[in-house]
Amino acid sequence: MSLLDVTGLTIRYGDDVVVDGVDLYVDRGESVGLVGESGSGKSQSALAVLGLLPKRAEVGGSIEFDGRQLVGAAEATLDAIRARRIGMVFQDPMQALNPHLRIGMQLRQVLIAHDLAGAAGADARVIEMLARVGLPDPERQFRAWPHELSGGMRQRVMIASALIAKPDLLIADEPTTALDVTVQAQILDLLEDIRDDTALLLITHDLGIVAGRCEHMIVLDGGRLVDQGPTTALFASPGNPHTRRLVEAAPRIDRGETLPKVSAAAILSVSGATVDYRDLRAVTDVSFCVRRGETIAVVGESGSGKSSLVRAVLGLVPLASGRVVYAGEPLAGRVERRAPNRRRDLQLLFQDPVGALNPQMRVQAIVAEPLLVHEQGMTAAARRARVVAILAEVGLDESHLRRFPHELSGGEAQRVAIARALVLDPNVLICDEAVAALDGAVREQVLALLRGVQARTGLAVVFISHDLAVVRSISHRVFVMYMGRLVERADCARLFASPLHPYTRALIDSVPVPDPVALPGRAPLRGEVSSLVNPPPGCVFHPRCPGAEALCRNQAPVLRDVAGTLVACHFAN
Repeated sequence: MSLLDVTGLTIRYGDDVVVDGVDLYVDRGESVGLVGESGSGKSQSALAVLGLLPKRAEVGGSIEFDGRQLVGAAEATLDAIRARRIGMVFQDPMQALNPHLRIGMQLRQVLIAHDLAGAAGADARVIEMLARVGLPDPERQFRAWPHELSGGMRQRVMIASALIAKPDLLIADEPTTALDVTVQAQILDLLEDIRDDTALLLITHDLGIVAGRCEHMIVLDGGRLVDQGPTTALFASPGNPHTRRLVEAAPRIDRGETLPKVSAAAILSVSGATVDYRDLRAVTDVSFCVRRGETIAVVGESGSGKSSLVRAVLGLVPLASGRVVYAGEPLAGRVERRAPNRRRDLQLLFQDPVGALNPQMRVQAIVAEPLLVHEQGMTAAARRARVVAILAEVGLDESHLRRFPHELSGGEAQRVAIARALVLDPNVLICDEAVAALDGAVREQVLALLRGVQARTGLAVVFISHDLAVVRSISHRVFVMYMGRLVERADCARLFASPLHPYTRALIDSVPVPDPVALPGRAPLRGEVSSLVNPPPGCVFHPRCPGAEALCRNQAPVLRDVAGTLVACHFAN
């Protein structure tokens, strides 16, 4: 008998069936990937196993854990299993951790509640576990509050909390979705290293993660199971068209078409951009340009200065020094001082489409709002016609006009955000992690949409991302930032074929390849980004660089040309 055996699982909320007759099993020590797009029923199935669904949820079918029936089980029975026999790692550690309790106390509660340690021994056990998940200075982190830790450190705490009781099964629900690709690689390696004989049910929409981490794979679509089997077999020969689409839509870091070089004149150029926030320098002396019809990608981990840079370009935060030139004309530092026609020519697309859309406005009003500001002489009929036309261009029809943001899927919401950004026919579109939160198939639809608009209109795109697999599929040139500094710049093909900076190589190596027979990448980048308040001397990357020498610790490298690539590394060649 399997450790976890789910048969005919059905979950409904009134008339809405969100999980319909799903069967899945996990054997002892096995790693199983539960795959599907948003709304496929992955998380609902996991919450059902733990008995954490809302009271209004109606659950049918059978969930047996180690021979014990959990559907309809008493709360006392579920309490004895949660954390002790089944651990859970949630997607957002900041929401899962209690903000009013120090880290050590939260892990201590697990041990005390299940009689796994006495008051005297619990603290030592917690500190030992914090050290095992790779937290620096675990005694200090024991006393820390959740908000004092980085995202990667908080996720390590969640893993420590889930495994401290040595459960038989660990359920990890999108445990790396919100993390940088380098931290993601660290967390996945950590799960692999420390779960010992604990079985793993890994819930994700990222097929690259499943390919390299799971022996068995289960695919859900619209609440129904559509495919399952050994991971290698399903990737080689998907049994269902939906699985085939997921595999084909997964971006790959190890291959990609080379986009033709754009030779048009630069429409936007930035020189010597520096951004300060009180006691820290977020961006240091960064220069770049983007040409008409070109996509440049700005990549790097959280805290690298990507978003601060583009917000300064848009005039949303002030430049401490440097300047921005658009169409040959210097732009004022603050957006409110720029001419209206310049403000309309540069548009921004945010990462979270639902958060960027006014929840009290319908789609028609959201998309029409820029026209009310910049086209005040336009009639209501002409405005509506323009909204309908731009929605059609992004793949939405008139049935969406009356909907509110909460009535849209993630992909639909991002399409509405794109329509709003494009309704004024801008010349430059800045996409700040615009597809980071989207599922594979929806992400590819949005990227194809941006490529199509660019081909028709000559739109220049500045694409901010930490996902180099996506960057490879859409960009002409790539700019790599670390701790506010530009460390490498190259044509896309050259950068992926021959990265020169060790940080760029680490970013590329950290991206999982959606192919279970592909050779694994090198060891992921270790350590945390240094503090911007107190940056290290010399090269800012040297504390994490495996090849750092004395020169790196004492002297900051300058950007120099090495075989057609600009790179800031003493030993690039």
